[in-house]
Amino acid sequence: MSLSTTEVNKIAWLGRIAIDDDKIEAYAHDLSGILDFVEQMSALDTSSVVPMAHPMDQAQRLRADQVTEDNQRELFQANAPSVDAGLFLVPKVIE
Repeated sequence: MSLSTTEVNKIAWLGRIAIDDDKIEAYAHDLSGILDFVEQMSALDTSSVVPMAHPMDQAQRLRADQVTEDNQRELFQANAPSVDAGLFLVPKVIE
């Protein structure tokens, strides 16, 4: 697949990337090469390739579910500018 300079400029505009006018041809050539390589990879027959294992299939080592720190809410909220019913009050930021 060959990209034109117009297409490279459009891609750069969509990505909000500034490209020097003297480098557009080089970018078009390099991007076209990458797309050609991806097209070659898409043509490969991968039907006999076994899918790789997913990392989530592995057993996860979990720590014991135990309380390791004391509840210090009152201590932390003593420094807060505004607290109500055990909750930190903050200014409204979304209307």
